[in-house]
Amino acid sequence: MVDLPRHVIPKKLASGAIAYYYNVPTKYRAIKCPLSNEPLGTDYARMQARAKTLNEQFDEWDQARKGLPVSGVMAPKYGTVDWLFREYKISKAYLEKVAERSRSDYEWAMDEICNVLTKSDDRVGGRLVKTISPRAADKLYDKFITAKGRKLAAGKQRLRTGEKLIGLCRKAWRVVHRLYPEEFPAGVPNPWEGVTVKKRAKAKKSAVTRDEAYAFAWGAIDAGYPEAAATAVICFEWLQRPENVVAGYITWADYRAPSAPSIIRVAHHKTGTIAPHPLEEADEKGNVTLFYPDAEEVLAKLPRLGLPMILRDLGDGAAKPWIYSSLNHVVARLRKKIEGVPPYFTLDACRHGGLTELEEAELTDGQGRALSTHKTQHSYEGYAKRSAKRMLSATRKRHAHVLANKIATSVQNDGADSVQNEKQEVEKSA
Repeated sequence: MVDLPRHVIPKKLASGAIAYYYNVPTKYRAIKCPLSNEPLGTDYARMQARAKTLNEQFDEWDQARKGLPVSGVMAPKYGTVDWLFREYKISKAYLEKVAERSRSDYEWAMDEICNVLTKSDDRVGGRLVKTISPRAADKLYDKFITAKGRKLAAGKQRLRTGEKLIGLCRKAWRVVHRLYPEEFPAGVPNPWEGVTVKKRAKAKKSAVTRDEAYAFAWGAIDAGYPEAAATAVICFEWLQRPENVVAGYITWADYRAPSAPSIIRVAHHKTGTIAPHPLEEADEKGNVTLFYPDAEEVLAKLPRLGLPMILRDLGDGAAKPWIYSSLNHVVARLRKKIEGVPPYFTLDACRHGGLTELEEAELTDGQGRALSTHKTQHSYEGYAKRSAKRMLSATRKRHAHVLANKIATSVQNDGADSVQNEKQEVEKSA
């Protein structure tokens, strides 16, 4: 027997394992408690952590229902904008959809929103969600882009930041409104829908070429960072997102495994797909063509420190996963020292460069997406940059089209065949 948190019940599964469930008492469900029943899994420690969070939410709702002050010095007041963002951060929409590397940006954005001061000099975070009307949302957008108190050049506005903050508000309002509909005005559940944002010239992410990617890779190997070299090559050749490479989503078991000796399997966490990239092909005579000889040469320099390909060597046989930001700092230092590497070189630019090469190779949309595993054409086409090679290829095709039309028109306008149309004398019979 073990002590279970409040509202948690155990159930024995067919396998014999004990599963835990968060079960809101019927009397509270009858008075519209916003918390739902939830499976908590079979892991006792994880169950305790999640149950603690759910019970804290329950207590806040119960105290607010009774008109009592919410307990806890750091707890935001129930129903405020601070509370809304806290609920969003513990929701499945945040925990399962927002990547670890992006969460610090989300935290910063939420602080920016909540710390905006109103005309009464009180924080927006302390205002009730019900008080944020569409007009208020429009006024807050104006505050987002001007950033009072920040040093901005004359006439400059934070248009990109404004877009990000509006998008975050729109999503957080939608997620939390679904869970706590009674805390939102019935007429306008999401005041951030339809906020008009100012147009801006959108900057495009950089993309590196094949030569630049491999110049960095071999320079990094010479500098003693084969893991940085391998990450750059994996991003360029097999189009895996750099955060997935560093997080260990590509392993030695995925590369030329005994069950698939001519394939590298690349997992894409964002799309939930696995791309089996062929590494070679044999013809009828047994001649083998290697598709990625340069990349495999770089991987051959990568020490096998564990199952994941990318691990940080700690010496004495010990290794641990790289922190994504730490590896990015290494890349930033190395690109300044390696000849032939542009100043905008990043791991992300390697992936964008590989996707641009797909378009330069004139692959069809379906072929390109088969390699990148993008689910839609819209998401795929945004990565391929309009490079000089693509422009030249398109110009050649257009020029060939013009020439073909000229030749066809010239033939069409030529005089008719005089031999065929020549009038012949009719022989008169005697």
